Amino acid sequence: MSVNKIIKRVTTNTILAMKANGEKVSMLTAYDYSTARALDEAGIDVLLVGDSAANVFAGYETTLPITLDNMIYHASAVARGAKRALVLVDLPFGEYQGTPEDAFKSAVRMMKESGSHALKLEGGAEILDNIKKIIDAGIPVCGHLGLTPQSINKFGTFGVRAQEETEAEKLKSDALALQEVGCFAIVLEKIPAKLATEVSESLSIPTIGIGAGNGCDGQVLVVNDMLGFTKDFKPKFLRRYMEMYNGIVEAATKYAENVKSGDYPNETEQY
Repeated sequence: MSVNKIIKRVTTNTILAMKANGEKVSMLTAYDYSTARALDEAGIDVLLVGDSAANVFAGYETTLPITLDNMIYHASAVARGAKRALVLVDLPFGEYQGTPEDAFKSAVRMMKESGSHALKLEGGAEILDNIKKIIDAGIPVCGHLGLTPQSINKFGTFGVRAQEETEAEKLKSDALALQEVGCFAIVLEKIPAKLATEVSESLSIPTIGIGAGNGCDGQVLVVNDMLGFTKDFKPKFLRRYMEMYNGIVEAATKYAENVKSGDYPNETEQY
């Protein structure tokens, strides 16, 4: 029997048990109450309140502008809608890259004000002390390696990471360090599938891939991309399960026509 179907709430322990049991972890982003309710009902294991809200909700080119207040707003809405899924939240850029004490304060505020269950932080060895400070306080942390969008200005591109041996070796070292410091999972973004499989097999904690192949212990997609709400974003790893953008355009066009023609509302649609 599936690990996640015998519990009322998915927890970090559930995710670890799924790895041990060979069961894949399903994760999608969510940014609002209504979407969270639908994804929760669908049985998605983890709802990631991603800082990608900066892109898909606010229209920014990068994730950098989104604030801690913005993320708390989105996370609290998702937490109210999720009755079963684990709610994982990104700490935004600038809130954890300084001192361990600063990172801890941001983490505590997010947990207290949003009702989320765990946090995701981008980076490896450079922020280990900060992650340890947060975990030691009893706050679960998921790591994030490979393409780390908060460092986009350093990379200069959204291309595949860790293709060169030096970067690949650092990623493997960082993954082990994140596990050692106490992370319960690691997102691997846009790295070669062979490397992601190697990293996944070397760890006792689960890896969640996005553009990292099928060797990871789970997968995550941005829900707007998966549903076809982002019209022009078509990376190789993305599988669309709906064409929501086109559907909304068609429905809104029909609505406008009905209003202008006087067809809406009809006699059964008024008091």
